[in-house]
Amino acid sequence: MDTNEAERQRWNDERWTAQWPKRERLTHAVTGLLLEAAALEPGERVLDVGCGGGRTSLAAGRAVGPEGAVVGADLSAPLSALARRRAGDAGVDNVTFSVLDMQTDAVSGGPFDVALSQFGAMFFDEPVTAFANIRAHLRPGGRIAFACWQTGDRNPWFFAAALAEYLPPPPAPAPGKSPTGPFTLGDAAHTSDILRSAGFADVRCSPHELAVDVPQDAVLDQAQLRFMGVSAEDLARVEAVVEDYMAQFRLTSTLSRFPLAFQIFQATRP
Repeated sequence: MDTNEAERQRWNDERWTAQWPKRERLTHAVTGLLLEAAALEPGERVLDVGCGGGRTSLAAGRAVGPEGAVVGADLSAPLSALARRRAGDAGVDNVTFSVLDMQTDAVSGGPFDVALSQFGAMFFDEPVTAFANIRAHLRPGGRIAFACWQTGDRNPWFFAAALAEYLPPPPAPAPGKSPTGPFTLGDAAHTSDILRSAGFADVRCSPHELAVDVPQDAVLDQAQLRFMGVSAEDLARVEAVVEDYMAQFRLTSTLSRFPLAFQIFQATRP
């Protein structure tokens, strides 16, 4: 199996990426906390890992100013295209985007002062290798700051457990590979060990909780259910199960409040 093959397929599937502007509404509130942890300075060079649609990259570009530069890296061609459109619409010229895999690929524009990631670092099937590659892109004394989810039980907005009987079981990782997915870095001690094994020092983790008010389709809709593997014959039944489960978060007919439990890791390259 090629590097991150399963994630490469998922993040280049138009059924998934077409819904991304809806999904990222759930996490936009995290950006300010992440940038605060990254402590970006004017003129710095920044690598945004798993940049998705580029909103965090563009925010970082504003923080480092015209003398600085940001490179957003993502293995999704459709999301990188969205990011480029957003940069063009905003008239931004200090932020660029590259389609590549930060587990193995080299990025031009370095060495970087800072690597950051907003929920883009949980999808490496060889996490130590990936973080070692990210570290290699930093100058000595450079730093990393990334946001990832805490464990799944602390994030009840993620509804998959309620639908387990209707979903195909996830495939087992190939030999030598690690599981990927939103909560794979949820164990703070384990993730800290990954960073140290990858050559980072001064590893710190700050837990955070906040609630965001967004439409329910920021979390799920019929398109996502079908993408997750719900069959056509089960779809109506699953939608009813979903509606019952999601009622706990509903504020109005058009708005829900989702509690997010995430953590921000910081570390430095010696």
